[in-house]
Amino acid sequence: MTDTVDLQPVPARAIVVKSKWAHSLLTFLAVFGPGLIVMVADNDAGAVSTYTQAGAQYGTSLLWVVMLLLPVTYFIQEMVVRLGIATGKGHAAMIYQRFGRWWGLFSLADLELVNFLTLVTEFAAIDLALTKLGVDPRVGIPVVAVGLFLIAITGSYRRWERIVVFLCFLDLSWFAIAWKLHPAAGEVLRATFVPSMPSGGLTADLVFLVIAVVGTTVAPWQLFFQQSCIADKRLRFSDIPWARLDTFVGAFITITVAGCMMLAGNASRVHGFHFTDPAQMAVDLGTFAGPLLRNTILLMMINAAVLGATTISLSSAWAYGEVKGWPHSLQLPLSKAGGFYAVYLGCVGLAAALVLIPRAPLQLIILSVQVLAGIMLPSIIFLQLLLNDKELLGEHANKPWNNAVNWTIIIILFALSLILAAQVTAPNLFPAGSGIN
Repeated sequence: MTDTVDLQPVPARAIVVKSKWAHSLLTFLAVFGPGLIVMVADNDAGAVSTYTQAGAQYGTSLLWVVMLLLPVTYFIQEMVVRLGIATGKGHAAMIYQRFGRWWGLFSLADLELVNFLTLVTEFAAIDLALTKLGVDPRVGIPVVAVGLFLIAITGSYRRWERIVVFLCFLDLSWFAIAWKLHPAAGEVLRATFVPSMPSGGLTADLVFLVIAVVGTTVAPWQLFFQQSCIADKRLRFSDIPWARLDTFVGAFITITVAGCMMLAGNASRVHGFHFTDPAQMAVDLGTFAGPLLRNTILLMMINAAVLGATTISLSSAWAYGEVKGWPHSLQLPLSKAGGFYAVYLGCVGLAAALVLIPRAPLQLIILSVQVLAGIMLPSIIFLQLLLNDKELLGEHANKPWNNAVNWTIIIILFALSLILAAQVTAPNLFPAGSGIN
């Protein structure tokens, strides 16, 4: 596997900065982007559904679980930051290089399949939200698909990044949604920082919803996306502190927005509505909070799905381009990276088309995503092993405390994913109504 294109750094206009504070701010803004995008985009359509359902079923009592995921999401993606900067290559390329063709093919095939099925769920959510907004999905979904393609083929990574960062900041609208619903501040603070159990006790339903919350917060595609994104942006070792800050800011926004989604679900529960999906929840909440809130939630569903769709499709295109040795950069125009953009377009176009097929098996696809996401977790193990390769990272390799924290996270995630996969494939394995001792 060889790289066919040598991309040189893009010269920037010289800016003389005398203030140390201003220099630090400008440096951070230059590095800023990949960490925020990978984190916020993980609050995709599936996450909106999971978090709002958690709030609708259990109120605010699971907010502390979401808060615990803040360090988990940060530590995993921090490893990606160091590896991406040290190697200048994507995750798929490094798995091929260090672990051989078999594991490389396994990781690539699994990534492409899980990503495509997840893309279908993103467009299914767009379909649902457009219908509630009174827009014909047969018109709206193709428009969204074309828009997703157009923002990626500008021949400028920074132009794509600016557009997507803008969409990420739109996600902050969830704070306004939560505020409009007037949650009890004391209850929210207590539920966030003091672990508690829902009134019904520890049941199988609760366990599997908690696993779903964990699973939707840590997704395998994030590893491939951020590492390729960092390589495409050509960050350097001197950028590591700022890339870490970028990743932490993204993790903090993602977790707090997830909490706001739970609060929206909790408002639905408090007012006695039966939860079926986030789009119907928006309609229900609109009956007392007004059409502006209803439409904002529906638009945020679409925004979440668009963010998920562009990042997931790019992680597939980057990974495939790396393995095939194709030119694979958003810095390149369509004429010079046809294969890379073809994969991106193919993912978006096929997923959109599948959703528009009458009676498509969307529920089966959603269940398949949950199972296959668990199978993808070896990619996290590869990441941990690569971070201990001193030949690659030198002084930036994992320290003993890094290994202790990261292995603990990996083991817990792997166990939870296996339990979720078992429940999805064999629903009667754990009776839903039974308590767990």
